[in-house]
Amino acid sequence: MKKAGVYDPKRLFGVTTLDVCRANTFLARHQNINPANVKVPVVGGHAGTTIVPLLSRAKADGHEIKLSNEDVAKLTQRIMFGGDEVVAAKAGAGSATLSMAVAGANFAGRLMKAMAGESNVVECTFVESNITKAKFFASPVRLGKNGVEEILPLGNLSSAEQKYVDDMLKDLTAQIAKGEQYAAK
Repeated sequence: MKKAGVYDPKRLFGVTTLDVCRANTFLARHQNINPANVKVPVVGGHAGTTIVPLLSRAKADGHEIKLSNEDVAKLTQRIMFGGDEVVAAKAGAGSATLSMAVAGANFAGRLMKAMAGESNVVECTFVESNITKAKFFASPVRLGKNGVEEILPLGNLSSAEQKYVDDMLKDLTAQIAKGEQYAAK
């Protein structure tokens, strides 16, 4: 996009909705509730340890979900490596294509609502950002008619979430550099 002179950081989205869908589903199963009513923001990247679910902000039907430290640790690991779980379940014969289709449709639907003028459409997506040391970072953003209207701050994270973010930034930065090198070729 940069080579063609059409790059607009407000209109380039990395799809992290798949990670949000997994987080919502895994937490809902843990709590024995409907995943459609669960909201878990997921920040960082889209590869293993760079996926950081903000379980301290998890909500069901608008109400906070309280979890033990042990449950947070187990769910975080499962969310981070949910893609591996799918590949293992398919015995290496595929990936999460149906889940990605649902995630893509969900994100596209929310984006279309924002472009149609609906206010306060907030979704997590991987965008060019300066909220961390990484050049790109998945975080909640407010979408509007022109794409990303506002990148929302991370705000207060639990100590475990802050450690996950701090620990993964080196890997995320290296992954971004690798992607940029690939695109330059």
